[in-house]
Amino acid sequence: MKFFKSTCFPYKSKKQYTNKHYAIIGVGCNIGDCRRRFQKLFYFLSKDLKINILQASSILKNPPFGYLNQDDFYNAIFLIKTDLSPALLLRYLLKIEKKYRRKRYFPNSPRTLDLDIIFYDKITLIKPFLQIPHTKWFERESVILPLRQLQLNKDFILKSYRKKIKGAYEAFIF
Repeated sequence: MKFFKSTCFPYKSKKQYTNKHYAIIGVGCNIGDCRRRFQKLFYFLSKDLKINILQASSILKNPPFGYLNQDDFYNAIFLIKTDLSPALLLRYLLKIEKKYRRKRYFPNSPRTLDLDIIFYDKITLIKPFLQIPHTKWFERESVILPLRQLQLNKDFILKSYRKKIKGAYEAFIF
């Protein structure tokens, strides 16, 4: 595993935004020039009025899980503010994945871009199409290690999840 830095990763905004909701978005890729795609994604999202990027982690290169016969993944985390509801945010993220030619062949298959809602405000939501917090986020070093780079406060995440982040992180120390 290795972290990469670039002009936008890591990132911390100096602006104050008035959007109502906080969300933590996981970003993943293992097809093509992923680091370049992350840069393009960052600039695309920066120009869109639907969300505002508050922070971005460095980019983590890590081995695949689940289906192992594929290239390593690149992962990062965004902390954003938005006025979109969880369902509308998911729809928005799926449209972005489609723009970047994401194909869903089978679970954990290779992908050009994967965008997941890890947390949304301090809510827990279980729907057939969306689970918040994201399923098994605390078992994935591709989420935990970039997440640990963000400066989170009580507005972003429930206290019990902050403890889980710390505990899960310690479990990944080799």
